[in-house]
Amino acid sequence: MRYEGTIYRPPSEASAYILQATIGCSWNHCTYCDMYRAKRFRIRDIPAILNDIRAAKRAFGDHVAKVFVADGDALAMDMAHWKAILTACHDAFPRLRRLSAYATAMNLRNKSIDDLRRLRELGLSLLYIGPETGDDVTFKRLAKGANFQDHVDAAKRAHQADIALSAIFLLGAGGTERSHEHAAGSAKLITAMDPKFLSLLTLTILPATPIARLQMQGRFELPSVAEMLKELRTIVLSAQPTKAVFRTNHASNYLPLYGQLPRDRERIAAVVDQALSGQVALRADWERAL
Repeated sequence: MRYEGTIYRPPSEASAYILQATIGCSWNHCTYCDMYRAKRFRIRDIPAILNDIRAAKRAFGDHVAKVFVADGDALAMDMAHWKAILTACHDAFPRLRRLSAYATAMNLRNKSIDDLRRLRELGLSLLYIGPETGDDVTFKRLAKGANFQDHVDAAKRAHQADIALSAIFLLGAGGTERSHEHAAGSAKLITAMDPKFLSLLTLTILPATPIARLQMQGRFELPSVAEMLKELRTIVLSAQPTKAVFRTNHASNYLPLYGQLPRDRERIAAVVDQALSGQVALRADWERAL
């Protein structure tokens, strides 16, 4: 297996075989993200990708139950790439039960419903998508390239193809100025997208990103930890997914939580209240491993 640059994957893909089919991110404009800034987006040749799959099969094929197709938004690949990859993975890994990838609203909308259904038939069962917010002003400030309705439409297409969604939202993304609008809008978008999995992360200002420059210029202020916990509380109490596995287990978060929404909303909100009152300890910055 060959990897180029730093490889990123969701926490729930810790045990997955990471297959780097694309290099970087096809969008790569998000103001808060530095994951792929050192990479120029490209799609690897099919023979090179298949060689990596064969190498993984030789190394640990009988133990692979999950494959995560990297980098930033592999759904941007054309159908010929996807068909070759999905077919080869199922041939190589007899215990394979899940194939997943990052996606954006843009590349979900660029695939036809028939193509998405074909990808599901070939085994692509889960897409990770990061709206980060549900507030259209914040969408623009984050340079997401898509808005509230774009994400609703993208989620509808995934549902029509029976592809599960894991949605990612970012506490603090609206700054102090739009903290309330960001949290309320995120809850509305979660309800509209109705993901199977829901993760909340905490915005970390990373050097050399556009949002870091805005912060230095006094044009963006990160909410306090207490304010971000209040955002978390708003989202938990207001979002109405049908049945979503809820997590805040990412290293960026001050308060790791797990449950199911809407079933566990009152319990989760109570823990947030205890954290706000000091009864539950938060992760120290050094424990956040950032």
